[in-house]
Amino acid sequence: QVQLVESGGGLVQAGGSLGLSCEASGTSDRYYTMAWYRQAPGKQRELVASIMSSGTARYADFGKGRFTVSNIYVYTTHLRMNSLKPEDTAVYYCKFLSSVSSVEYWGKGTLVTVSP
Repeated sequence: QVQLVESGGGLVQAGGSLGLSCEASGTSDRYYTMAWYRQAPGKQRELVASIMSSGTARYADFGKGRFTVSNIYVYTTHLRMNSLKPEDTAVYYCKFLSSVSSVEYWGKGTLVTVSP
C-alpha cells in the first residue's frame, strides 16, 4: 500500500511563493507519475501539474510560468508556486500513479491560502 505525505501548505500573501512536497512510501515501482491536484471550495478537483519518474512534467494552463514541479528524490516531488493569486487558494493533493499497475494513491491534502 502506497502512502503519501504532503507538506508545505500554509498562508501566503498574493504575489508570494510557496513550496509543497510530497513523499511516497511503500512502493518500489521504477516507473511512476506523481501529480498535484487542487480543489477549491465548491469546485471540482483539478490537475495542477504532473511529473513522471523520467522527469517529464506537464502543467495546467493556469500554472504555466508560475508553478514548477520537480523530482527532488526518488518518490519525492516538489511543487514550487510563485506569483500566487487568491484564486490559487485550495486544498492541494498529491497523487501517485503506478505505471505498472495503474493504481492511484492519494494524499490527504494540504491547505494553501492566498490572501489578497
